[in-house]
Amino acid sequence: MTSNPVYLTSEIREIEHQAATMLPKPPRLMEKAGLAAAQIIRDQLLRKSNRCILVLAGPGNNGGDAFVAARYLKEWGNAVTVVFSGDSQHAPQDAKHAIQSWLHIGGEISVDIPNGDKNWDMIVDGLFGIGLDQSQNRPIAGKYREWIETVNQMHVPIAALDIPSGLGSDDGCIYGIAIHATATITFIGYKAGLFTNYGPECCGTVVLCGLDIRLPAPPEPRAWLINETLAYALLPPPRFANSHKGSFGNVAILGGSTGMVGAALLAGRSALHLGAGRVYLGLLADNAPAVDFSQPELMLRAPSEIFTLKPLNCLVIGPGLGQSAVALSWLEVALISEYPLVLDADALNLIAQHSYLAKKLSQRKTPAILTPHPAEAARLLKTDTAAVQHNRMNAALQLAQQFNSYVILKGAGSICCFPDGKRYLNTSGNPALSTAGTGDVLAGIIGALIAQGLKPDQALLLAVYLHGAAADRWVQQYRGMVGMAAADIIDVARLLLNEWIYAAN
Repeated sequence: MTSNPVYLTSEIREIEHQAATMLPKPPRLMEKAGLAAAQIIRDQLLRKSNRCILVLAGPGNNGGDAFVAARYLKEWGNAVTVVFSGDSQHAPQDAKHAIQSWLHIGGEISVDIPNGDKNWDMIVDGLFGIGLDQSQNRPIAGKYREWIETVNQMHVPIAALDIPSGLGSDDGCIYGIAIHATATITFIGYKAGLFTNYGPECCGTVVLCGLDIRLPAPPEPRAWLINETLAYALLPPPRFANSHKGSFGNVAILGGSTGMVGAALLAGRSALHLGAGRVYLGLLADNAPAVDFSQPELMLRAPSEIFTLKPLNCLVIGPGLGQSAVALSWLEVALISEYPLVLDADALNLIAQHSYLAKKLSQRKTPAILTPHPAEAARLLKTDTAAVQHNRMNAALQLAQQFNSYVILKGAGSICCFPDGKRYLNTSGNPALSTAGTGDVLAGIIGALIAQGLKPDQALLLAVYLHGAAADRWVQQYRGMVGMAAADIIDVARLLLNEWIYAAN
């Protein structure tokens, strides 16, 4: 499976180092980046010259990129004001050269954002780049914080260079305060922080400038994006005329304790509508219904019967499972079974509480997929939610390796991680998914795709993107993010999956 690679800061630094030794002087890498950014601002964001542009330049190389972009934008006929309060004599060498080149063409430097009612057409953020992250432990403060607060309130389009200032490039955390950009022009490669945690909120549209770097031995990427291109490559094949229900596999859902039957029903309906041939529900509730009258195609069974079904292509355990002694016993049976598992909700909480279950999970030979949200991930890793969110990439990796499982760490920019360490960042989805039951629907979709023959890694990636894309389509249809129920996702996801399969064939 191939997709757009995503890099950590250390990997970007390695690429920059190799490129710096290969590029002629001029142009240096900074010159190429500033020119590329200026061209995008001119051609895609402004679309006209003679505009008023405010450029915020920081004390490091990101500020140097901003000075280069400012120079080109001024030479193309725009009125450019550069704000810079650093010491140019202590700037990095390339940034110092960029400042001198700006002054050489008659550019001026302001030490603060001009007061008054000047109508800016565009703001360029070049304050801080990928160097501002958790390893530096430097939250933005003082004058720079004031500038960011000011421009964030201006209601003017903001183009961030490489990454919005204040956003961690590896973790998507906000360090004190962050620019809220309309567009982010990122250089060399995509950064993880652009797509997870606060990244989607701060970055706006992300535009990649590869800068035409050709390296003899580039670092191997260890993370990629989940986007529509990848989703298309993972689709199940179109169905043959001579098909029957057995052709598309059997899924079982185990859960639905008293008061939580709805979670299991959501997962079951999701699996059914996303293409599984048969869907069974093993409900733990004392007075479990014998039939789902809203979806009579679902086959409701006692939990014990679930483990006698043959063949069974996937067992989803956790939706509405609860944490009773009965739930614990059935989870143990599931973990020692040979079925591919999707472990969700209270199945994860029980594993976090009982070390012997965690050991059984890590020793399984048949694949398992874990679907934790940040709080569940924290319980599994014996830490707190804040620690998970502060380094989502690492948390996903820890989970996958500790439990020898495929993992989706849910949230803004969900991260999928495989036992071999490969990570994928999802680009679909929106806050409308912040409602009860959406995780149950996702678990059912994963189970349905496994039943139809996809490998666990393929099913996970396609289900995650499809789940988010369905929410995106719903938001587009209803022109807002308020009020989407988990069940709403199912029909939209079914529609999208059919559209994609039709378009791909």
